[in-house]
Amino acid sequence: MMRILLIILLAVLSLLQWRLWFGEGSKEHMAELERRIAEQEALNTKLIARNQSLLNEILDLKTGNDAIEERARSELGLIRPDETFYILEESATSSIGEIDASRENANPISQQSLEQ
Repeated sequence: MMRILLIILLAVLSLLQWRLWFGEGSKEHMAELERRIAEQEALNTKLIARNQSLLNEILDLKTGNDAIEERARSELGLIRPDETFYILEESATSSIGEIDASRENANPISQQSLEQ
């Protein structure tokens, strides 16, 4: 009788230990859930910041003309009638520097003839 009771108790203990280590609610399962919660919280933080930015932009568009003017200038390339629009290209500014450098390295013979 004692032997049967001992076997039953060992079986119950084994079953409980198996659930603790390998079943739902195990330490590994809880660690996975905590990792997923941390990932979701990070994503939520980014989305909250994006939503706040969009809300600020909506309020700015509703209340002020500055945001509308900025968008019209940047996205549509619009200018006022009394303004002059200049485009500075990167290649144009670098070629000016190259011209100045080539003048400094000019042929000394031609510079001497110009001086005389």
